[in-house]
Amino acid sequence: MTDFTIHTEESAPEASKEFVAKSIAANGRLPGLHAVMAEAPGLLEGYQKLHEAFVNSSFDNDELTVVWQAINVENECHYCVPAHTGIAKMMKVDDAITEALRNETPLPNARLEALRKFTLQLVRDRGNVAEADVQAFLDAGFTKRNILEVILGYSQKIMSNYTNHLAQTPVDKVFEKFAWKKAD
Repeated sequence: MTDFTIHTEESAPEASKEFVAKSIAANGRLPGLHAVMAEAPGLLEGYQKLHEAFVNSSFDNDELTVVWQAINVENECHYCVPAHTGIAKMMKVDDAITEALRNETPLPNARLEALRKFTLQLVRDRGNVAEADVQAFLDAGFTKRNILEVILGYSQKIMSNYTNHLAQTPVDKVFEKFAWKKAD
């Protein structure tokens, strides 16, 4: 396996330093994912911008969590599932939602389940979602804007999930208690 550098504020390439500082300011520490991404300044910058755009989308905290975790679980991201479990707690997302996502069991309401289903269809079908499935998502009360925002969230998760797979990013200590492994 290729060793990736887990940068510190001091070791980060000069072009990444402003993004590393932004991560530390936002999180009170440098998350391992960001420490790895710092090797490629454009990746860390792009990730931060996509994160900000997705958080500022029309989705509420429960819906953001459904999109993030549905993708994290589907992609079996050993780092992002625990991280987003902790983030969901900070966002005051009901533990029942988080546990259903982590365990791939039904969500507590049909609207959130429709969001998970559509998100997974988008991922699994590489964006080639059947018209009937798009209509089912719209019939669940979502909008065309929401369709595009799921794509935005998926774009962010591609960056993080794939980076973590390749770098085998260690789970941050603060999230270790939420360790996760996909059920067999």
